[in-house]
Amino acid sequence: MPAIVIVGAQWGDEGKGKATDLLGGRVDYVVKPNGGNNAGHTVVVGGEKYELKLIPAGILAPTTIPILGNGCVINLEALFEEMDALEARGADTSRLRVSANAHLVAPFHQTMDKVTERFLGKRAIGTTGRGIGPAYMDKVGRLGVRVQDIFDESILRQKVEGSLRQKNELLVKIYNRRAIEADEIVEYFLGFADRLRPLVIDSELVLNKALDEDKVVLMEGGQATFLDVDHGTYPFVTSSNPTAGGASVGSGIGPTRIQRSIGIIKAYTTRVGAGPFPTELFDEMGDRLRESGGEYGVNTGRPRRTGWYDSVLARYASRVNGFTDYFLTKLDVLTGLEKIPVCVAYDVDGVRHDEVPMTQSDFHHAKPIFEYFDGWTEDITDAKTLEDLPENARKYVLALQDLSGCRFSAIGVGPDRDQTIVVHDLIGPVAD
Repeated sequence: MPAIVIVGAQWGDEGKGKATDLLGGRVDYVVKPNGGNNAGHTVVVGGEKYELKLIPAGILAPTTIPILGNGCVINLEALFEEMDALEARGADTSRLRVSANAHLVAPFHQTMDKVTERFLGKRAIGTTGRGIGPAYMDKVGRLGVRVQDIFDESILRQKVEGSLRQKNELLVKIYNRRAIEADEIVEYFLGFADRLRPLVIDSELVLNKALDEDKVVLMEGGQATFLDVDHGTYPFVTSSNPTAGGASVGSGIGPTRIQRSIGIIKAYTTRVGAGPFPTELFDEMGDRLRESGGEYGVNTGRPRRTGWYDSVLARYASRVNGFTDYFLTKLDVLTGLEKIPVCVAYDVDGVRHDEVPMTQSDFHHAKPIFEYFDGWTEDITDAKTLEDLPENARKYVLALQDLSGCRFSAIGVGPDRDQTIVVHDLIGPVAD
């Protein structure tokens, strides 16, 4: 059975957790291939809200095995706190597994994240301060500590000392902070070893064997396309590749084994942190979308920036991810609006751009060119088919589909797992 990838098509918070949870009962493995506890998922099951910060949404499906893949950076303290919180609510976390090759977030990564952001001042990226970027910097710089390292104290100490050698110079001489002792970091990590050991697996081997055995493997990307370090709005991006190609690298599943690439996209747009946002709203309508859509960060509680649907971004995301399907979420949030603008192109210094401009400077100057669609007032939260939607809601969905470069196979009409219109099945071969 080929693998399936779920990818955010905007700047995150599109509802990937809901999509994963919707498929959870039909999926054998759910893998998180990138990111850490800097970007979570909100999943509503039977009216119960679960805010997942690091653990894949598949944890809520009773038979699915969730895995933190080799491309993740893991804060062990945050991981076990989240497991304990889920267990306290009756969830079973015993199925969770962790790749031996995943990297670890150390306390000094969080320190470096915070002091660096303060040092940048007005040029700050707007990170969560969770140490994700510095952990990925150590990974790429070959200074990282991996999950497997905490089971060998000698290797662990060598890696911690190597990583701290440069950081302590920066902390003391540049940032006027105290040096961090290697011993305290080694002891910190060793304190998690016994609890972590039963969870650790050779995830690449396990997942490829599962595919050989005709199991269904779902890769649930963290963050989203426009936060991708290569394909996003650089430098206002994350430190990994949360696109479909990154899912292959971060899970150890070869690209030829991926059959479905599913983009999750809101019926409007949001982002958190700094960076360009062509359709952003700064008025009461932006506040309305924020409050109606519950647009506050799962991990940080930060209010999200809000704006209208951007079909230029949607076409770009469809292209770089090779999407076979789109899952449109939060259509119900738009109920009650008289007119709904949709960005169909950009104006950059008087020149129309139907695609994302090539350069950062042009994108920063992009102004949206809108088309306007009639809204609806009817409650759509009980809709089960496209035909159940009011005429104007249906026209809006079909217009977005035509503009976005990929078919819409599912439409979210409410927060709950069951409040989804399924147009095309999201598991199995792509049918016409």
